[in-house]
Amino acid sequence: MDLNFFKQTRILDGGMGQELLARGMEPNGTLWSANALLQEKYHKLLLDTHIDFIRAGAEVIVTTTFTTRKIRLRDNNIEDKFEYLNKKAGEIALKAKKLYPHILIAGGLPPQFLTYEADPRSDEEINDNFSLQAELLNPYVDFFYFDVLSSIKEFKIAISSIKKFNKPYLIGAHISEGTRLPSGEKISEIINVTKNEKLLGIILSCISPENYELNIDELKSLNVPFGFKLNAFIKTNPKPNYTGAYKKSKTGNPNEFLGVRKDLTPKKMSEFAKKFKEAGATILGGCCETRPAHIQELSKLAK
Repeated sequence: MDLNFFKQTRILDGGMGQELLARGMEPNGTLWSANALLQEKYHKLLLDTHIDFIRAGAEVIVTTTFTTRKIRLRDNNIEDKFEYLNKKAGEIALKAKKLYPHILIAGGLPPQFLTYEADPRSDEEINDNFSLQAELLNPYVDFFYFDVLSSIKEFKIAISSIKKFNKPYLIGAHISEGTRLPSGEKISEIINVTKNEKLLGIILSCISPENYELNIDELKSLNVPFGFKLNAFIKTNPKPNYTGAYKKSKTGNPNEFLGVRKDLTPKKMSEFAKKFKEAGATILGGCCETRPAHIQELSKLAK
């Protein structure tokens, strides 16, 4: 694909996991969106949701692989489904692309350990996890998207793990609050591990509009395409950790313990996005609790 793709305004999709739950998918342990892959009865729901984001204006859809990482499957006693679930995510995304050939598929590579926390494990173990998931997604995707990673170490390993596929990548860094990654590092340190080889851009993922605004000047200073996947959660730093809080959830829905903002209507989110676009952001999208209606409003900014 064209490495300059994100140098003009592009629209990403919204939050798949929360959207599936809102559309009637029943929660299943901590599988979240992976449950739509595990149970065949939800496959059409998943495809239809991809399509609805595309019809709303998304030019890029992300594979539904945020919870098909090995550790999350192991927690739910279905690690043996790892290959099936990741391939199925690719297959369903490809079905959407066949219907709408203009869109691109991003192979979502999530944090391979916990969410919103830096991975403390060995480089070898993290690399193995990224490599295995990327291998399964590679046949279906146009580029890789590092989705909500929390440390420079993870980005460095993730970039190395996909080098053999010779495909570009988009970086999705997470900041729960303030101006530093959960690891304590600055966004600007990411650029040191990319060397700009096949780098499409850097976005902040699963972040509030207000917190994004705190970091926009530093993102702009990196001199690469930048943008966001905004969420509509009240917070993204539950204690002791995201997965631990999820396990204690009564409903199986993350919004039970992260909270949902009522003020971030599609129009309000678009107002934030317009301000960020005017500051130079070209990659506009949504994360948790952002629906096709939000993406539809964002897409108007690309016209």
